[in-house]
Formats: sequence, structure tokens, C-alpha cells
Amino acid sequence: MTTSSFLPPQRTLMGPGPSDVNPRVLSAMSRPIIGHLDPVFVGMMEEMKGLLQYAFQTENALTLPVSAPGSAGMETCFVNLVEPGDKVIVCINGVFGTRMKENVERCGGTAVVVEDDWGNPVSPDKVADALKGNPDAKILAFVHAETSTGARSDVETLCRLAREHDCLTIVDSVTGLAGSPLYVDDWGVDAIYSGTQKCLSCTPGLSPVSFSQRAVDRIQARSHKVQSWFLDLNLVMGYWGGGSKRAYHHTAPINALYALHESLVILQEEGLENSWARHCRHHDALRAGLEAMGLEFLVAEEHRLPQLNSVYVPEGVDEAAVRGELLERYGLEIGAGLGPYAGKVWRIGLMGYGANERNVLTCLSALEAVLADRGVVEPGRAMAAARAAYARMDATGSTG
Repeated sequence: MTTSSFLPPQRTLMGPGPSDVNPRVLSAMSRPIIGHLDPVFVGMMEEMKGLLQYAFQTENALTLPVSAPGSAGMETCFVNLVEPGDKVIVCINGVFGTRMKENVERCGGTAVVVEDDWGNPVSPDKVADALKGNPDAKILAFVHAETSTGARSDVETLCRLAREHDCLTIVDSVTGLAGSPLYVDDWGVDAIYSGTQKCLSCTPGLSPVSFSQRAVDRIQARSHKVQSWFLDLNLVMGYWGGGSKRAYHHTAPINALYALHESLVILQEEGLENSWARHCRHHDALRAGLEAMGLEFLVAEEHRLPQLNSVYVPEGVDEAAVRGELLERYGLEIGAGLGPYAGKVWRIGLMGYGANERNVLTCLSALEAVLADRGVVEPGRAMAAARAAYARMDATGSTG
């Protein structure tokens, strides 16, 4: 049997990630490979750090892409900052807060859980109570943009509370970076991780991270070795540190880093605030169309991520069958619900390059057609509502 080259179908990716990738990013990946210690590549690494600092809005020297996906960025933060016996307050309002708790426990720490219902943001009042009740806590960990629901938590307020109690913060912004306002320095974030496959519209496989000087001091003062050799920042910085001389640590994913560099250049060209505004604009049109079909959102408007939209499945509809038909008939991918919302919601992504009018209208027309075939919506309303929303925004000059 002869196996031929794999040729994937063309999809429109509007699930929780990965997102559609800018053709410039795909083109960058095909550029000639050079050595990971080549002086030219080292120069690109320095540019990459500056571009990531812009995306995170930070001057942190320890800002770099981990050579692995967002889950490894999460582990990088926890294995470097949590030592055996440390007490960590972990906020859980979805799947990814639960993963934070798992990381704390695997590092030998003790997790104090602050729990909120899925679809709600992390409660600052509950966090304040937990900090008061656990004065020996060393870290507060929470998710900025909860991918499992589309809920956005108040990073600035939560970090301020942590500072008041001399706690470091670990923040998950895998879905937040470049899609929603994020000011690492101004908000006092100590450690943060993200992913390349969401609002940066790059290919999966890298995890941008950034650490404050307070976090670096904690890492350097550890009494135990970091449990992961590969993710030990004391070693990684020998490769990603400043200057032209780099110590070999691992063979970097060179072409993937070309892609991230290009995606960050594109972000810089657009402007970070313009990227945030674009996500809001297309969310507003998508929201108008979804609501015109009678679909309801899981997350309240004031806490909703524009880039990740969770909507309830109409009663009596087989949500998996709808997703399957969208993929087969229209080449459109949307996401299923997780945890308590499995089978109850769809998660519709509007991320990065995919946050555009064509994708919004494609999604609405396809979803409306599939639901109309099932007799649960009236055709024609969604597209009209979305176009009216765009017209209103264009007339008023607003972004949402």
C-alpha cells in the first residue's frame, strides 16, 4: 500500500481554537531553515521578545515563547513559582481553572479553591475573603479569558487584591492575548501565559509567557530544584537571555518561530488597540445575528469575551449533529460545550485573522440554514440583523 501526501480540506475555523491563520504566517513557515544558534536567528529572537512585550504591554525582561503549546506555558509558570508546601489560591470558573489546581498539586503545593459558576467571572469578593482567610498564601492563580465558557474576569482588580496580600499572580490569557485589553505592567501581573493559535492567528505549538521581576526573584530564591528540566527558566534563559551569546538548551522550533514573529509583526502593524476594537466590532454583528435567531448567550454581556461566544443550543436540537452538518456541508467548524455545558452550548470563536465580516456572515448563514431545516428558526433574520449591525457601526463610527 502506498501512502500519498496528506492534503487537508479547506475549513473556516470558528471554534475555540485553533483559529484561521493569516496567509502571511503560513508563508513565513516555509522560509529556509537556519540553525537555532545562527546569529541571524538570534537577532530574530531579540525582535520576538520586543514584539511579545508589545503584545503583553510589558517591559518584563523575561518574556519569551515556550517551545510547546499553551499547556506547557501553564506548566512553566507553575513549576517555576510553586514549591512543595506552598499554598496557592486557585480560582475555578471553568475547565482551565481546574487545570491550574492540578498543576499546583503536581508541584507539591496546596490549592485553596475559590469557585464560581461556569459562565461567570471570578468573584473579587470571594478572592478577597480567601486572601484574608489564608494569609500564608503565596500565589493567586486565575483565568483571564475562560475558553470553556467565554467569560472574562477582572485581571486588574484581582491582581490588586493579590498585591495587597503580598501574593504573586499567575494568569491564564491563552484566549485573551490580542483579543481583549490586557496590560501586564499596569495591572501588576506577575506571571502570564498564552497560546499562539487563538487571537494571534498563528499555528499551534508555542506559548508566549512573561514574568515580572518579583516573579524572577522568587524563581531565583527557590529552595528546591524546578521539577521540570525542560521548563526550568533558570536554564531556558541561557538560551533566550539577552546578548549575542546563547547557551544551547534545546533545538528551537525554528519555522514555528518564524510564524510567530510574522503574526506579531502583523499585530504591530494593525495596532493592539485596533485589534481589540476589531474583535468587538465583529462580535457585535455576530451577536445581533445569533440573537435574531433566538439564540441566547451563556455569559452576561458585561463579562463576555468578544472572541469566544457560547450560545445555548435550542431545545430538542442535537448539537453534535448540527456541528457535523456545518463541517460537512459548509466546511465550518464551531465548538462543543464542555463540562456541565457539554451538549448544551455551542462555542463560536472569532479570533485573530478569523475575526472578520466574511466569517461572521458565513457562520450565521450556515447555522441559520441548518437550524431552519430543523424547523427551529425562521430563515433570513440572522443575516439582516448582522448587516444592520455593521451599518449602524459604520454610520456611528463605533466598534460595537
